[in-house]
Amino acid sequence: MAVYAIGDVQGCAAELTALLERLAVDPAHDRLWFVGDLVNRGPDSLAVLRRVIALGDAASVVLGNHDLHLLAVARGGAPFKTGDDSLHPVLAAPDREQLLDWLQTRPLLVSDLRLDYTMIHAGLPPQWTLATAAQCAVEVEQELRSERAGAFLGRMYGDQPDLWRHDLGAHERQRFTVNCLTRLRVVDRDGRLQLRHKGPIHSLPASVVPWFRARGRLTVNDRIVCGHWSALGYFAEQNVLGLDTGCVWGGTLTAQRLDVPSQPISVPNQSGALPISGE
Repeated sequence: MAVYAIGDVQGCAAELTALLERLAVDPAHDRLWFVGDLVNRGPDSLAVLRRVIALGDAASVVLGNHDLHLLAVARGGAPFKTGDDSLHPVLAAPDREQLLDWLQTRPLLVSDLRLDYTMIHAGLPPQWTLATAAQCAVEVEQELRSERAGAFLGRMYGDQPDLWRHDLGAHERQRFTVNCLTRLRVVDRDGRLQLRHKGPIHSLPASVVPWFRARGRLTVNDRIVCGHWSALGYFAEQNVLGLDTGCVWGGTLTAQRLDVPSQPISVPNQSGALPISGE
């Protein structure tokens, strides 16, 4: 059995097909970890959702910010944003409700003790242990799977609170969790979330650091696989494996086998690149 982690697909259905063919995946035996952002920006989010769902139990998927945005538009009353045209086919599909139901029941964090890997979409604040991250993720997942999901999706946006405290109220804690696990790239020197920086590391101001380089990070000994930061590209350091290589922006779609030491495997963009925006 092989276990592959795959970076942000973002509607790049042709590239996903090409990558799965190159990996020679057998869904009866192999497992695929998708680091989130299956949808949006790329040309065929609908085909991506259907393809991943068809993989059944062979696919483990965590929610990314674009996945949550689709749910917020569909079921939380959120407005469309510029560049959301690729979501319309999903929302108009005859199997729309089944697709959204499936997406809404995906987790925010997946851990495998045998693999010794945890998968998230974006980042972890330095104050969290892995146990705290898992506990906070479960709280949000329970909201998404409850009758309160619409209200939660309607209130989850916002950049505050930006610093973890154990006494945060439920709504603040849930928003902080969503921001960490689906939006975070950098923190300031005090460990506060800084959610507006999207460029490469060399362009960051001196006042911030990548979340995985934060001083005193309590998860430094835990192996994390993630995506979300296309301007960073492939990286492997500080026990963090990043797989967003910007396929939708003209880069590649990248996979890496997790169960044995390996090199990344990538396929190039085939569908035409979007203008670089760092999203």
